[in-house]
Amino acid sequence: MVPVAASRPDPAARRQRVAVVIPAKDEAARIATTVRAAKAIPNVDLVLVVDDGSTDATQHVARDAGAVVVRHSVNRGKASAMETGAAVVAMRDAEDAAPRLLLFLDGDLGESAVNAAPLIPPVLDGAADMSIALLPRQAGAGGHGIVVGLARRSIASMTGWSPTQPLSGIRCLTREAFDAATPLAHGWGVETGLSIDLVAQGYVAVEVPCDLRHRASGTDLASQMHRAGQYRDVLLAVNARKVRSLARGVRRRLRGSADT
Repeated sequence: MVPVAASRPDPAARRQRVAVVIPAKDEAARIATTVRAAKAIPNVDLVLVVDDGSTDATQHVARDAGAVVVRHSVNRGKASAMETGAAVVAMRDAEDAAPRLLLFLDGDLGESAVNAAPLIPPVLDGAADMSIALLPRQAGAGGHGIVVGLARRSIASMTGWSPTQPLSGIRCLTREAFDAATPLAHGWGVETGLSIDLVAQGYVAVEVPCDLRHRASGTDLASQMHRAGQYRDVLLAVNARKVRSLARGVRRRLRGSADT
């Protein structure tokens, strides 16, 4: 007779589940490969694609590749897609005592998505609350580091931590850490906002080298406009957090005055 214990799931193994969340817009050409590669990452038992108002077949291709798909009827931006994805994962975790870790990937990673696996162990083992992918230099990249510099300096000035790649959106977080950072910063400021919000609250963030490949912004007009939008959104995210920090300081001083 098989022992009863052998027929029950191992609680430790159940705590190791990871949900991949992939915000995607018009990624029909690469999303299937990305989904299949993500499903091969150890501990991943759910791949969720949030189709953020695509005008192509992204949702259908992702579903055929084995992903759970939710769709925004109009484009709401990356932060909203991340929040939608995390909310769907939370609903699936509702009856389980151990929430899945959240691993956010880009839809254009293709076969390299499996190389995000090193992000999981630091969070799984409790060494960090958020791990961030350090990517190798991407072919065709044409930026001058202006937006990266703004993000890095801002994070360092507000938290004391200076990340190498502050704009990397490929991240693994605990559910607690993600919830502590919501609502997320708008648009391209989401990564900078995440880092400031979490590290300022005492959460631990680490950067982990990962051999990931995606489309990089070049030097054409569209790429320059993209970087201008990034700069705007990062600056908005930083300024909002400076105002919030200042307001907290004022409230603390007022409370201190009232106590005396």
